[in-house]
Amino acid sequence: NIKAGKRWSGDTVSTSTTEYRNGVSAKENASFRAYGSYAESFRDYARLIGNNPRYAGVVGQTDATAFARGLQSAGYATDPLYADKLARIINGNTLRTALAASTTRSA
Repeated sequence: NIKAGKRWSGDTVSTSTTEYRNGVSAKENASFRAYGSYAESFRDYARLIGNNPRYAGVVGQTDATAFARGLQSAGYATDPLYADKLARIINGNTLRTALAASTTRSA
């Protein structure tokens, strides 16, 4: 979910989101970048992270939880629990089971 800033000229989708300002949550409508495929989305995400000096500290990070914490420190998300939520997903059974199943199918 990458917000569509003023310089974004591609398709967008607007939705309600929870943003945090000074630790206080508030619902607001925001525009996000829209893509024609997952691959297009992943390429844009990689460009955003790889080309923005703000995220230089996370580029090349091999530990997924440290990557999430680095994104949060760099201001990627306003949710103060962003990195913790990602870490729970990264280290959780659901993702581990899905990855194991995909490895088994491709073997």
